[in-house]
Amino acid sequence: MFRRTKVTDGTATGQDPAAENGKEVGIKKKSRVPGVMITQFIEELPEGKSHPDFTRKPIALTIQEGKFAFFKAIVTGDPQPTVTWRRNNGDVSDVSRYQTKYDPNSNEHTFEMPNVMPDQADTYKCFAMNEYGQAVVTVVLNVIAVGFKKNKAPQEAAEAPDGNFKAVLKRRSKIRPKSEQPEKKDGEIDPKFWELLISADKKDYESICAQFGVTDFRVMLKKLNLMKKERQKEQAEFVSNLSNLRHIKVNGDGTASFELDMDLIEQSSSIFLYKDGVMVPYTKELGDKMKHTLNKVGKKYIFSLRDLMPDDAGLYQLDVGDVNMFSTEFKIPMVEFLVKIQEVKAIEREDAVFECVLSNPFSKILWFGKNLPLEQDNKYDIQVSEDKLIHRLVVKDCLIVDKGIYSACAGIKSCNAWLVVEADKNAQKGKKTARKTTRAGGSGMDLQKVAEEQQVKLVKEREERIEQIKAAPAAPPPESPPAPAPAKAEPKAPIDAEPSKNADHGVYETALVIQSNHQQQQLQTQDVVTNCQSAEEAVSCCERLDPPLADAREPGISCGLSDIYVLRGNPAELTVKMNMDCDGTWFTDGEQLNSGAGVTITKDGSSHKLTIQSCKDDDSGVYRFASGDQSTQGKVTIGGVPEFDPDDLHKFSKPVIIRVGQNAAFKMPFPPQESLVVSWFKDDTELKDGGGVKIVREPNHSRLLLRDCLRTDAGEIKIQLKNPFGAVEATSKLIVLDRPGPPEGPVETVETTSTLIEIKWNPPKDDGGSAVTNYIIERQQAGQALWTKLGDVSADQTTSIRDRNVTHGKKYNYRIYAENPEGLSDTLETADSIMAGIMILSGPPGAPTVVSASKTCINLTWTPPEDDRGVPIIGYQLEKRKKDTNQWIALNALNEPIEDVNYAVKEVTEGAEYEFRVSAINESGAGDPSPPSVMVCAKNPNMRPCFKDPVDFIVVRAGNSARVKICYEAEPPPQITWLKDDEPISPWINIITTEGMSQLVIPSSKRSDSAIYTIKAKNSVGEASFDIEVRVTDEPKTPGPVELEQTVYGKVAVSWAPSPDQQLDDRLYYVVSQCNSNTRVWKNVADRLFANTYTVNNLLPGVEYHFRIYAKNDMGLSDPSQSPTWGANSNRVPIPSNGGKSSSGVSFERPPSILVPLKVHTPPKGYKLYMTCAVRGCPTPTVSWYLNDVCINFDNNYYITNSFGVCSMYILRVRSKDSGVCKVVAVNSFGQAECSTKLIVRD
Repeated sequence: MFRRTKVTDGTATGQDPAAENGKEVGIKKKSRVPGVMITQFIEELPEGKSHPDFTRKPIALTIQEGKFAFFKAIVTGDPQPTVTWRRNNGDVSDVSRYQTKYDPNSNEHTFEMPNVMPDQADTYKCFAMNEYGQAVVTVVLNVIAVGFKKNKAPQEAAEAPDGNFKAVLKRRSKIRPKSEQPEKKDGEIDPKFWELLISADKKDYESICAQFGVTDFRVMLKKLNLMKKERQKEQAEFVSNLSNLRHIKVNGDGTASFELDMDLIEQSSSIFLYKDGVMVPYTKELGDKMKHTLNKVGKKYIFSLRDLMPDDAGLYQLDVGDVNMFSTEFKIPMVEFLVKIQEVKAIEREDAVFECVLSNPFSKILWFGKNLPLEQDNKYDIQVSEDKLIHRLVVKDCLIVDKGIYSACAGIKSCNAWLVVEADKNAQKGKKTARKTTRAGGSGMDLQKVAEEQQVKLVKEREERIEQIKAAPAAPPPESPPAPAPAKAEPKAPIDAEPSKNADHGVYETALVIQSNHQQQQLQTQDVVTNCQSAEEAVSCCERLDPPLADAREPGISCGLSDIYVLRGNPAELTVKMNMDCDGTWFTDGEQLNSGAGVTITKDGSSHKLTIQSCKDDDSGVYRFASGDQSTQGKVTIGGVPEFDPDDLHKFSKPVIIRVGQNAAFKMPFPPQESLVVSWFKDDTELKDGGGVKIVREPNHSRLLLRDCLRTDAGEIKIQLKNPFGAVEATSKLIVLDRPGPPEGPVETVETTSTLIEIKWNPPKDDGGSAVTNYIIERQQAGQALWTKLGDVSADQTTSIRDRNVTHGKKYNYRIYAENPEGLSDTLETADSIMAGIMILSGPPGAPTVVSASKTCINLTWTPPEDDRGVPIIGYQLEKRKKDTNQWIALNALNEPIEDVNYAVKEVTEGAEYEFRVSAINESGAGDPSPPSVMVCAKNPNMRPCFKDPVDFIVVRAGNSARVKICYEAEPPPQITWLKDDEPISPWINIITTEGMSQLVIPSSKRSDSAIYTIKAKNSVGEASFDIEVRVTDEPKTPGPVELEQTVYGKVAVSWAPSPDQQLDDRLYYVVSQCNSNTRVWKNVADRLFANTYTVNNLLPGVEYHFRIYAKNDMGLSDPSQSPTWGANSNRVPIPSNGGKSSSGVSFERPPSILVPLKVHTPPKGYKLYMTCAVRGCPTPTVSWYLNDVCINFDNNYYITNSFGVCSMYILRVRSKDSGVCKVVAVNSFGQAECSTKLIVRD
């Protein structure tokens, strides 16, 4: 009995611990664990205290009677809660049936029920309580009763409320276990047959009928429809909708499952699971370790089996209440993996191949990739050999996302392996690489050989079984093992079997169709006959399997007729065996047959035989044998093997030549025929429609299209026409042209000398469909990035090359390309660099010598090796070893040699001791190391303090911060002291001293901070000091009014009032600038004047002069003080108006002449330039300026003046293009004069 409890809410009287203690229920709390009810007794919990709660609650349990049942729970709370257990309908005080335990290590509370009984099925509650609250959780226990206890049945029936006997009687399935099945009578159909048909798809009816030997389809369908209507009425009481029935199958994770969509009218309805009529327990908890599991997702119910074993095969049924909802049969074929799939490492855009070999033929196995089922499509190609032992999965065009675990599943056996996809190192960044023509993976074994050996073994086992049958003719036939899962049946009118391979007899067999009362025995006969090789063997098998029934009361047919196919001209033989010696009559198409006209009828005891000597088309028909009320019939079909037209066969045999990526098409016409099976093969592997393969079948021809062909698609293409009389084949060839594969390695070094390197390689395995014409060889010197072409080699002559342009001691890398008319192959590179000549290493240099050492740097020097062994040294490698260690650490790499014989080691730790050694590097590498140096400590030597590049004068603008930074060296670190005018500094002046540097900071300087600051550094070795003058000043104020006074003709005394800052700044001085009306350019005529007067000389009459006085100090110039204008026109010399002749009649006319020539000028770029010369002539000459023979008189970049023969040119900012030859040309009516000079502008 399967007893289930009714879950009730609330607590029975006397079971509430809170009520027992007289406490009132307080605040309801929510637990993090679903299904836990928490009651808190007080409003606010004290700090650090908590009410009880469950971190792990008990799990509902369904268990068989007599097993060990237990619940486990883990509770928390402070203080530690007290845990008690209760049940709704009864007490748990009997310690022999209920035991409570606690494990302090795991904090688990266990409630155990050894040898659980059906009366213990109930709703149990677990209480956890402390002084601040309680937590309650409810759990249900269901017990499956074993056997029907007669002594309890009347009592339980009497106690059943409202006469509901279903709740107390043990449930039974309509399918009985094998041990309880009654003896089956002749002609009785197994109830399992009808249960399977009700839940099966229509396409599976034929295979189920063949399994149970049912041949009368019309009666079967009529009865099935009545049973379906009755079953639907029963199901309507429990479910409103039942759909999406999916039969049991094996999943990729090693489990098996079946599922259905079901709308229960009452959600509390009981769901039961049976296997071969026996109820099996299951769990609804995810992650539970029970074998059977129910998982509900919405309306979908999924039943799963884990840890599959051969014993799991059988009929599984799902019942709701007492009504069956779904039946499915789990068939486990007896198959093993002889060769399992292996791990595959593939490069991007390459195909990956998984292969396996089975112990028994299997039409289709399941492939999974990352736990997802795989089907034939553009990404995956699933291949099966003709003997159905070799199975392949090809993952096309592998990408990084394809990596993962792939598995093959045959029955309940499975194997898996990793697919590792590596990035293509030769791919160009940012560009998509082309798909590769190579394949990675495979088993690494000769699978065809393994399959052939297994096929021989299977044939031998079959022959041994036949011999065993012959040896024991009277023994009943052995029980056959469970049949493998039937393959998907193709719809056909008769149930036809494949013809026998023994064509010499001309007899072909199909499944037996016998209408008699001995169907079960005849089904066994059918299983054996189908393994026979000829009609005679089939007859002998029937004789051995059907012993004579001596006690039979009436005649019966032991072995009947079957449908056969016979070639034209071959004999045909029909045999019927009766269970006793009796007469019979032969008929064909309703007409009685007699011996004669090529037909012979014979009788040998209970065996009746009809022989057709030479079959013709007219002999086709239905042949029937009748004996009394018993009859059997079979159809004889006469025909021939399919044929091809010779012209079409010749045309088809021509090879199809395409390039990689193109489509290949084949077409073969043939005469229309019935029962013709057309198959396409590539290299003896049958092609299926799907993925890149498209097969079109028309009544009079068939076409094959292979899309986007690769090199691996090349091979023999074959079309096969097959009918029950035989098969014919036509063969063609597909050639796919592509660039060749890389040459085969490794690259062998044939010879290496100081002047020659000879290498050798092997031709590529794949020539791309056309012969390799050339090999192209490139060379790279080791350590460099440049590859240079070495030359071409004809593929017809050799696969080696000699490189004579090498340097002794240097290493080289080589790579080889194979070339055909389609292009270049991928490269074959040398694994290691090849050295020209023998490796000659230099001798050891001298031991390193320590020049100096500090805490951050150790300076070393050494001497070159005495013996360089004839190879030039290109540098050195320096190594260091720390004291108390054994490891030498290189300070530079071999490809970065130290070119000099000295080195500053900065990778040191202060206070650590080191020793050093050095090796000489030549083209062959690093030579022997030198002896180590003496141990040296990385620390500064003791030294007297000294200052590094100090500045002795600093000017700071008043109001700004003043910073005086002084760097020093001293060991040990000195004591630093600052003084101001030999007095201690003020508190507001900050002193910042770090290692090797001290800084004096005045946050906001004033003029009073100007002083001599002294820094003193003192340590145990000595002391040092340094003075820095700090001057705090500001821009000077403008000087006072300017006065001019002429003392002597041509001289003017300029005086001014002092600047207000003259008394505050002893470094203040004055600058005098002058400007006249001729040049109109201001120029300094006096600088660094510490007085308030200055005398200006060489003043010309008739020219106006202006003066400016500036005050200047360390911060710059003040605003100018302007002077009054100085100059008068009374001193001008009058110009005569008589054409250059004086009143005395003297003529002043003369040609121009240069009084003062131009001088060479080399001003810096961007500076101003003032160039002058003196010219005279009468009448006054016209003066022109030229720069590089180009007149610049009217160029705005040049300011040109002529004042009484003084010719001037002024450039405000000289440019680079102003460089060149400057020339002045003076012209009047009497002649011309010129002078020139060079103007060089410096950068």
